[in-house]
Amino acid sequence: MMRFVRCVPTVSGLVTALLAVLAVSPVSEAQQIEPRAYSNIPVGLNFLAAVYAYSEGDIEFDASGPLQDASLRIHTTGLAYVRSFGVLGRSASVGVALPYAWLSGRATFRGEAGEREVAGLGDPRLRLAVNLYGAPAMSLEEFADYRQDLIVGASLIVSAPLGQYDDDKLLNVGANRWSFKPEIGVSKAWGPLILELAFGVTFFTTNDDFLGSRTLEREPLYSLQGHLIYNLPWGIWASLNVVGYRGGRVAVDDVKSDTFQENVRVGVTVSFPVTRLSSVKINGSTGAYARFGGSFTTAGIAWQLAWGGGP
Repeated sequence: MMRFVRCVPTVSGLVTALLAVLAVSPVSEAQQIEPRAYSNIPVGLNFLAAVYAYSEGDIEFDASGPLQDASLRIHTTGLAYVRSFGVLGRSASVGVALPYAWLSGRATFRGEAGEREVAGLGDPRLRLAVNLYGAPAMSLEEFADYRQDLIVGASLIVSAPLGQYDDDKLLNVGANRWSFKPEIGVSKAWGPLILELAFGVTFFTTNDDFLGSRTLEREPLYSLQGHLIYNLPWGIWASLNVVGYRGGRVAVDDVKSDTFQENVRVGVTVSFPVTRLSSVKINGSTGAYARFGGSFTTAGIAWQLAWGGGP
């Protein structure tokens, strides 16, 4: 039997703290803007989200090679599931996201222009997170009296090469290689105001089937996120977000291209409960500075449901 106590509206608002980091877009993990990734939540809860996102512009995404003059549009839908639990007295979670995307547009590769429309499953993502300090594992009843101060956490996001991929096409939904993003985050609260910082590095394995028999390699991509979050009454919260990322140069057959990224994105996020068990999150972001592949706009919406948490 489900048991929810008076903290349920707060828990409903915290659904996005986990599901936001399981973004289903093919855009690189380092470019995602993910507020409340290291909030504390009660153990034994389940979270399910249905997500839609739209991105348009000069997008540098995981499945691409060294594109130039890109003008792309990506519609993405997906499902994400998260389970919270305790590890050595600290709150933790594991989650998975399964995307499906429609991609269309044009780009240039080594002086040759091309266009494509394609749809298919994206690469699934798995996230494991543990809060190391300031976020004890608590039941729903105990969480009712919890007040955040300083939280330090760590996470790992893994992307598996299971999505749609044609080795003779430049534009694909899947990336045909693994990626791993370890990250450490700090979240500090002053009453209803929260400042959150997170530093991560995304590592990529080699794609040995790029445009036939070519080899595509990508250097690590470093990212730093900052979020200023304000908790409003009735489980509503809003945040101003910024993410900067650097690196990620691409090499094809050991020939490095001029794809070194040094980009900054800004955005806003708003989340509000719909019922005691569900909430809606709306977000948008755009490029503030882009050295390569960051001049694009993204908007998304997610409906999220929470259940469980019995003793």
